[in-house]
Amino acid sequence: MDASLEKIADPTLAEMGKNLKEAMRMLENSPRIEEESGKKPVPEDIPGPLQGSGQDMVSILQLVQNLMHGDEDEEPQSTRIQNIGEQGHMALLGHSLGAYISTLDKEKLRKLTTRILSDTTLWLCRIFRYENGCAYFHEKEREGLAKICRLAIHSRYEDFVVDGFNVLYNKKPIIYLSAAARPGLGPYLCNQLGLPFPCLCRVPCNTMFGSQHQMDVAFLEKLIKDDVERGRLPLLLVANAGTAAVGHTDKIGRLKELCEQYGIWLHVEGVNLATLALGYVSSSVLAATKCDSMTLTPGLWLGLPAVPAVTLYKHDDPALTLIAGLTSNKPADKLRALPLWLSLQYLGLDGIVGRIKHACQLSQRLQESLKKVDHIKILVEDELSSPVVVFRFFQELPTLDPAFKVAAVSNIAAAAVGRERHSCDALNRWLGEQLKQLVPQCGLTVMDLDIDGTCVRFSPLMTAEALGTRGEDVDQLITCIQSKLPVLTCTLQLREEFKKEVEGTAGLLYVDDPNWPGIGVVRYEHANDDNTSLQSDPEGEKIHTGLLKKLNELESDLTFKMGPEYKSMKSCIYIGMASDDVDVSELVETIAITAREIEENSRLLENMTEVVRKGIQEAQVQLQKANEERLLEEGVLRQIPVVGSVLNWFSPVQASQKGRSFNLTAGSLESTEYTYVYKVQGTGVTPPPTPSGTRSKQRLPGQKPFKRSLRSSDAVSETSSVSHIEDLEKVEQLPSGLEHDNLEAQCPEQPCRAADPVARQTEALQDEEDDHSQVEELERLR
Repeated sequence: MDASLEKIADPTLAEMGKNLKEAMRMLENSPRIEEESGKKPVPEDIPGPLQGSGQDMVSILQLVQNLMHGDEDEEPQSTRIQNIGEQGHMALLGHSLGAYISTLDKEKLRKLTTRILSDTTLWLCRIFRYENGCAYFHEKEREGLAKICRLAIHSRYEDFVVDGFNVLYNKKPIIYLSAAARPGLGPYLCNQLGLPFPCLCRVPCNTMFGSQHQMDVAFLEKLIKDDVERGRLPLLLVANAGTAAVGHTDKIGRLKELCEQYGIWLHVEGVNLATLALGYVSSSVLAATKCDSMTLTPGLWLGLPAVPAVTLYKHDDPALTLIAGLTSNKPADKLRALPLWLSLQYLGLDGIVGRIKHACQLSQRLQESLKKVDHIKILVEDELSSPVVVFRFFQELPTLDPAFKVAAVSNIAAAAVGRERHSCDALNRWLGEQLKQLVPQCGLTVMDLDIDGTCVRFSPLMTAEALGTRGEDVDQLITCIQSKLPVLTCTLQLREEFKKEVEGTAGLLYVDDPNWPGIGVVRYEHANDDNTSLQSDPEGEKIHTGLLKKLNELESDLTFKMGPEYKSMKSCIYIGMASDDVDVSELVETIAITAREIEENSRLLENMTEVVRKGIQEAQVQLQKANEERLLEEGVLRQIPVVGSVLNWFSPVQASQKGRSFNLTAGSLESTEYTYVYKVQGTGVTPPPTPSGTRSKQRLPGQKPFKRSLRSSDAVSETSSVSHIEDLEKVEQLPSGLEHDNLEAQCPEQPCRAADPVARQTEALQDEEDDHSQVEELERLR
């Protein structure tokens, strides 16, 4: 590269290319100076004083690098992940060359800009099969359509230059947009053109026949006839060759015939226009070459940074195109095509076609692989030519048979379908986020569609070259989808079971949160809980915090989180995704029992605090009484230091040992006389038993909580019970003497009393007499 730059005669141009290469190397590959020296870079949030002597290029680029990357430890996602290769450097060089070329004299500048503009226009028209077209290069993608609308207004309203708004007022123009158009496109056109919003007409998409994302041509024709009868002027129609959401193509051939009939300008945009550069093009996309204008985004399709979008159009009046702003006499406007002019020459025709073909092959590879995966629905149109793949996870309701699904739009069936739709949307949102993290090279996007719900989109034409997507990445994506399907199907099935278990458990309230992708959301209703209030509940928050801690300590495969209820400030427990071996009944019972224990322990602690406070006050009163009694018993003279010691020496006081102990269980003061006399600590009141579950479930060694019992363990238990019954039957069949001998052999040190009823009755009476004697002895000691 350096040797080729030395051959350039213009030293400034050679130095520019060398400096650009060095700057890109420093910004992308070279380590920071601060990191080499072991010092952490200081963020330049506040600009310092401008140095009078100036700085060299290396220092300035180093500052730019620090500002670009920031603190990588705190914000690892802020760095650029786009892959800029040699063709990207050519596009960046175009901006530097544009500034350098603008310094030439006017004649040379005019010739050079005309050559660049004509070459780029000719190449694009031939690559994308748009014959005899003109090109307008613009930075914003929607800017070209706004200029086309101005051209259409000037073409249909001959007196618009003179009369202006009055012409539009007398005959209002109508712009037709598809319901699947890009969001915000209609308001943008009205703001740029100064038109009111009633000038926009939204055309619905097909709902009965064809794709649900294609424009309804029959309904469009009806709308056009109604506007003509009302004295309006149908001005322009925006069609899609690949909608922004799912990449479906409108019936452009029929739309073109309809536009020619009513004199409407037809503009086409969409990602599928990139396939016009390939050898085989579908008939629906090929019809776009006959439209009045189209907008292309070659920078995104070819992975070229800072490359303008292009609007190709056909018009014979240069004066109107100049008024509309599609052409300009300024050299700076013509130099917008310079980065694309350089990049197209660097890639060549084979490189351009190869990149677009590679993206289409990635889409076809993913689409063919997804057809073999169960529970994955692909949103495709009739012709499998779209380079955009949109899919979603789905699962049919097992309770709905085919005859019942026909009437599933009413009553209970409609509610069940609605719940399934919301559940699937949450699961698809979770699936999309997981896939984006696991396979970032695919550039997936999670989006919400009005008809289909939440879906995952793969559009390699927009992301493949920038992210470097390859076929191996698509295979990895398929593997990740297959690994997540068991969790998705199981979670969707357990949601309804979890809801029924929670609704049937006292003290628990099921919270319907459609945005949560897990098993479900539950809230514990404590004694003081007010269900009619949405205000924060400190006591409930305390209980749910302890419950969350207890559930996470179980070390199960489930994830538990705490958050506010949907449109509420009350605390809830959010249960995450589950595998196919989760015992929902045990899970719900554990939540209820644990929450009840936490509430009871909290109340016990509050009661104990009050009891201790009262006990301390009572103890203080008794201590004061004991001091007064001791003063009356010993007399006042014994309290005098000298006299009291003499009296105590002649006549010692026989004081009895009196003490008090505080029983936390009973909550009262007790005398310690029994302890000093019998040298035995009093037992007091037996504490209440800790509440436990009614279904005490035994787990196998190594089995985690909320796991269903294995069939092997059930088989072992059944086998052991059967063998035990068989042993009992064998014992009953033995002779009486042999049976007695076997029992004595098993217990040689004890007499055989179990087989004799009289002996068993005598033994019971003897045990009862022993108990009575023990009670009498204890009463005598007391």
